[in-house]
Amino acid sequence: MNLDELEVYRMAMEIGERVWAEVTRWDSFSKDTVGKQLVRAADSIAANLSEGYGRFYFKENKQFCYYGRGSLYETRTWLTKAFNRKLISPESHASFEQDINQIGRMLNAYIKSIGNSPYQVKEAADDEYLPFPNDQYPMTPIPPMTNDFSPPPMTNDQ
Repeated sequence: MNLDELEVYRMAMEIGERVWAEVTRWDSFSKDTVGKQLVRAADSIAANLSEGYGRFYFKENKQFCYYGRGSLYETRTWLTKAFNRKLISPESHASFEQDINQIGRMLNAYIKSIGNSPYQVKEAADDEYLPFPNDQYPMTPIPPMTNDFSPPPMTNDQ
C-alpha cells in the first residue's frame, strides 16, 4: 500500500482543498485572521500523515499521526469560529463536522493499526536491506560517517 491508497489521507487532502475553496471567497480581513489559521490547520492534517508515513520507525509514524489528530481538532475549532462569525453556512459547517468526525474515527483506527500490518515498513538492523511497502522503492543503508566530511563516492546507479 502506498500513501495515496490510504483513505484517511485522501479524506484529509480533500478537506484541505474544501477549506481552501471556502476561505478564498472571504473578505481580506477574514482571510487574514481566521482564514489563514484554518487553511494551515486543515492542510497540516494530511501533511503530518504523509510525513509520518515516510518515517522509518513505527513510533515516529504514530507520533506524526498524533500531530495530525491535533491539527484535526484545531481545524474543528477554526471552523466553529468561522461558523460563529457567519463566514461559512450552516450546511457547510455541518458537512465539515461530519467529515472531521469520520476522519477522526479513521485516524484513530489507523494509529491502532500501525506496526500490525504486513504492508508496513519493518524495523531492521542498520546494515539490513529494508524495502518500502510492496518493494517499490528499495533503500540502501546510509554509509558510515567519516571525519573528513567529504561527500561519499559516486556510484553507477546515482
